[in-house]
Amino acid sequence: MIRQSYTAIVERNRRFEGALETEPYECGWASEAIFYVRKLDVEGSIAGTALDVQVSPDGMHWCDEGTTLTLTDKEVDFCKVTHFGNWLRLSGTLPVGTWLIGIVALCLKE
Repeated sequence: MIRQSYTAIVERNRRFEGALETEPYECGWASEAIFYVRKLDVEGSIAGTALDVQVSPDGMHWCDEGTTLTLTDKEVDFCKVTHFGNWLRLSGTLPVGTWLIGIVALCLKE
């Protein structure tokens, strides 16, 4: 049997500054997920900044899942997630005086 997979671009060319939350994505059918953050342009040093994976039962009320995506100086960073509920997003805060223009992809697999 071939497993189903889907890639959702949840943010495209978005400028993140200060507190950030990606658009939530409903993905309860999937059994595993990978968040990718591709940096198109960066101002300041964001390496070491932690973005928390958050879960939600309804897409409105959020809690930390426990997985962290740590930003680096590389073009693309990622983190893997399993055992999540129905909704996923990333949340965090960039250091003062920095910003990031990026693409956030959520790759899902059944």
